[in-house]
Amino acid sequence: MTAPPAPPAPLRSLPRVVWVLAAGRFVSSASSFLMLFLVLYLTGPRGLAVVPAGVIAGSNGVGALLGNLTGGRFGDRYGHRRALLVAASAVGVLTATIPWQPVPLLAVTMPLTGYLGAVASLSQGALAALAVPAGSRRPAVAVSRAASNAGFVVGPPLGALLAASGFDALFVVDGVLTLVLRHVVSRMLPDEPPVTRAPDAPAGLWRAVRGDRALVVLLAGAVLVDLVYRQLYSTLPLHLRDAGQPLGLYTGLVAVGSGLILLLEIPVALWLRHRPAVPIIATGYALVAVGFAVFGWHGVGVAAAAVTGMVVLTAGEILYKTTATAHVLDAAPDHLVGGYQGLYTAAATSGSMLSAPLGGALYAARPDLLWPACGVVAGTGALLAVASGRLRQQRVSPSAVVPTVSSRASRLGG
Repeated sequence: MTAPPAPPAPLRSLPRVVWVLAAGRFVSSASSFLMLFLVLYLTGPRGLAVVPAGVIAGSNGVGALLGNLTGGRFGDRYGHRRALLVAASAVGVLTATIPWQPVPLLAVTMPLTGYLGAVASLSQGALAALAVPAGSRRPAVAVSRAASNAGFVVGPPLGALLAASGFDALFVVDGVLTLVLRHVVSRMLPDEPPVTRAPDAPAGLWRAVRGDRALVVLLAGAVLVDLVYRQLYSTLPLHLRDAGQPLGLYTGLVAVGSGLILLLEIPVALWLRHRPAVPIIATGYALVAVGFAVFGWHGVGVAAAAVTGMVVLTAGEILYKTTATAHVLDAAPDHLVGGYQGLYTAAATSGSMLSAPLGGALYAARPDLLWPACGVVAGTGALLAVASGRLRQQRVSPSAVVPTVSSRASRLGG
C-alpha cells in the first residue's frame, strides 16, 4: 500500500497571485521615496519654512488614514483588481509630476496621493487574501509583510543615492516605477471573479462592524498597542540621547529589530499557522508591553535594557502583526474584505499620528513614568485581545470556524 503524497509546503502551495503581489510590494516599498524625502525637498529646493512643509507632508499621512478607513469600499464594490490599477496609475502620475506642481497644488495633491496609495495597498492585500482559503492566510500575509519590510530596507539608501543627483529625479523615478509596476502587475494578475454576498451576510461595512463586537474590541486593542509601539520612533531616541547613549545604539536597535523580523517572521508564521489566532495575538501584545517596560529598567544599564527590550518587543511584533492581519481578514465576509482590512490597518497604524504628541507630552512631564505607562497601555491591549477571543467564541458556532476552500479562492488563485 503506497503512502499518500506529502502535503505541499505552505509557501510552495501559495497561489501565483500572492507571489506577484508580494513582488509588487517589494518594488513599491523600495521605491517609496515620497515620505522619506518630502520635508527635505519642501524646505530645500522649494524654499518653504519648516511648519508649512510639515503641514503639507503631514497631509499625506492624513490622506492615508482616511484611505484606510474608507478606501476599502472601492475594491469591495468595483473589484480589487480594478481599484488597485486605477489608484496606482493616479499615484504614479501625481508623484512623477511633483517637481512641476506649484506649492498650493501640492497642498491638494499630497492628501489625495496618500488616500489613493492606501486604496491601492488595501486592494493588493484583499486580492492576496481572497486567493487563499479563510483560515489559511497567515503564510500569505507573512510573505507580503516580508516583501514590504525588505523593500524598506533597500529603499532609504537607494533614495539617498538618487537624491544626490537632485530631488526632482527622486520623485520622477518613484512615479515612473509605480506606473511600470502597475503595467507589469496588470499583465500578471488573473481576472477577478465577481463577489456575491451571502444571503445572511450584512450588506454594508458599518452594519457588519456594529454587529461584530469581537472585531471592535480587537481594533481597540490594536490602537492601544500601536500607540505604544510607535514610541520606538519618537520617545525612545530621546530617552537614549538624554541617558548619554550614542546615536549608533538607537540605529543599531532598529537594525536588529528589522533583521529579526526579516529572518523569523515567515518561519514563525508557518510554525504557528494551525494554532488559534487570539492567544498568539494576545501573547504578542503582552511581549510589546514587557519590552517597553524593560526600557525603563536600568538595573542592568541603559544599553543592556534597550537591547533586551528591543528583542522582546520584536518577538511580540513577529507574533501579532501577521496573525492579527490574517485573523481580521478571516472574520470578513468575502464582499467586505477590503473594508475590514482597511479598518484594521487604520487601527494598527493609528500610533503614527498619536504616539509622538502623547508620548512626548508624558516624557516632558514625567520621563520616569513613560515606560511603565507603555507597559500598562500595551498590557490593556493584550487583555482586550483576550476579551475579543471570548466574544468570538460566543458568536461563532464550532462548526462555523472550520475553514473551507471557497470557489472564489480556488478560481482567483489559479
